Amino acid sequence: MKVRATVICEQDRHILLVRKPRCRWTLPGGTVEPGETREQAAARELQEETGLSTDQLLYLMELQNGTTRHHVYEASVLNIDQVRPLNEIVDCLWHPLDAVQNLNVSDATLNIVRAFQRRL
Repeated sequence: MKVRATVICEQDRHILLVRKPRCRWTLPGGTVEPGETREQAAARELQEETGLSTDQLLYLMELQNGTTRHHVYEASVLNIDQVRPLNEIVDCLWHPLDAVQNLNVSDATLNIVRAFQRRL
């Protein structure tokens, strides 16, 4: 089972999505490295993919999709105006939360966003 730390950044009813070359839109995140907590992985992946730093992560849920277990965190971001695609990410997008289903997103992303919307 692959363990992934996934991050939701929400601002004014918009969420941050990222995209790798020739891939669907996803939430920022990635694999938890050996010796790293899931929370540390979430903060690291957010910074590596978008340049954003977080001063607080709130654990929201665990969601299993296929062979991947997502541990989902909501991030309180310090430098929101400095978002930019980094490393393997080619694009970042602030998209209306209630219209994510209109984008080409992964099933896991759609399920996580729907669960997040239910708690708002």
